[in-house]
Amino acid sequence: MIDIRNIDLNLLVVFHEVYRERQISLAARRLHLTQSAVSNALARLRRTFDDELFVRTAQGMQPTPFAGQLADPVAGALASITDAVNPPQAFDAATSARHFRLAMTDVGEVYFMPVLIDLLRRRAPQVQVSTVRAGAIDLKTEMEAGRVDLAIGAFDDVSASLYQRRLFEQEYVTMFRQDHALARGTPTLKRFLAAEHLVVASSESPYDRINMLLEEAGVRAAATFQVPHFTAVPYIVGSTDLVVTVPEKLAQRAAAPFQLAYVRPPLALPTLQTRLFWHRRYSQDAGNQWLRNLVAQTFAE
Repeated sequence: MIDIRNIDLNLLVVFHEVYRERQISLAARRLHLTQSAVSNALARLRRTFDDELFVRTAQGMQPTPFAGQLADPVAGALASITDAVNPPQAFDAATSARHFRLAMTDVGEVYFMPVLIDLLRRRAPQVQVSTVRAGAIDLKTEMEAGRVDLAIGAFDDVSASLYQRRLFEQEYVTMFRQDHALARGTPTLKRFLAAEHLVVASSESPYDRINMLLEEAGVRAAATFQVPHFTAVPYIVGSTDLVVTVPEKLAQRAAAPFQLAYVRPPLALPTLQTRLFWHRRYSQDAGNQWLRNLVAQTFAE
């Protein structure tokens, strides 16, 4: 067993930065060290752990399996030490000009952003918010580095280093024009399958599972039209005879502006558990706390 007293804490700081950046030069720049100093620190850690830790490849310094196991505990320990030696700073929403970055899907942007923008204009007029597409980034890496403050969505298989809070549960519904034939009478499975469907061919979890269930029922195989994202869906079904199966919150937002209606589909589809996520490294950050409390108070059911 390795005695923790024999490990220089600064070496773990170097390990953390190399793991995050995957490049000696970038880690050295962030740590204000020379590249040789970073390399020497890694050499000492390799001797201590009797493991290569990082292997140089065309994609940068890739971690060994042992380094991968070490990464989360080290990041958590460093975050706890940082919090312990730095007293929390106050956050004044009314005067702050902080820039927050939120990760969400396009459905999330449609549902959350109009309400958040209105709230922030009234309560924090100088605060800036930008969104990034959750499926296009590594949530754990971006949130650990502080490049993403919060993530909102029905994300599966998230890292244990991310804390979470449940916001709401929602069903899937089938959406169409208000004067569509499915709006009249009970949408039986026969009528549902006979309708012409627009399929949102998203590869993002959990929507990919819904597409599998629709395909098993015979929907996707017969669909003539597909789009990769949800954003264009209300425009398309609002001006055609197509129907589409979407999360209920999207249908609620789109129904009135696009003169749409929606019903529960005659299929057994799982519900969506929408949650708020943040990295434990920033759990005590006053600004992060303020924003996630605002989101929870506004949207949690």
